[in-house]
Amino acid sequence: MAAETNSPTEINSSVATTTAAVAPPSGASTRRLGARELIEAFEAEQLKSDLPLIYVGDTVQVGVRIREGNKERVQPYEGVVIAKRHGGLNETITVRRIFQGIGVERVFMLHSPQVASVKVERRGKVRRAKLFYLRDRVGKATRVKQRFDR
Repeated sequence: MAAETNSPTEINSSVATTTAAVAPPSGASTRRLGARELIEAFEAEQLKSDLPLIYVGDTVQVGVRIREGNKERVQPYEGVVIAKRHGGLNETITVRRIFQGIGVERVFMLHSPQVASVKVERRGKVRRAKLFYLRDRVGKATRVKQRFDR
C-alpha cells in the first residue's frame, strides 16, 4: 500500500482554484471579504424568494416536510398566525390551531428547508401585532374577521 503524497505545487494549485472561485467579478475590488460580509452573502443565498406576504391574523397552510425512515412526505398544518418575529433568514411565524379540542401552537422558521410551502388561505382583520389573547378564548370567540382589501 503506497501512501499518497501531494507535492507543494499541487496543494498550492488547489488553493488557488478555491480562492479564484470566491474572487469578485472583474472590475470589483480584490479585497478579502470580512466575516460580516461572508455571513450576509451566505444568508442571502439561503433566503426563499417564493414566500407570500404573511400578516398576523392570516389563516395559513404550512407544508411541513416529515421524514419517516427513508421516505419523505409533506404534511399540511393549517391555523391562524398569532405572531411574527425576527426578520431576514431568522424570520418565524407562530401558527395556532385547535386539534381535538386542544389548542396547538407551532413556530415555523419561514426560510427553513423543513417548510416546503406556505399558502395564505384567508386574510384576517386584526388590530394587534400579537394575538396571544386568542389563547384564552374558546369556541367561536377564537374566530378572526376576514379582510378583503389585501
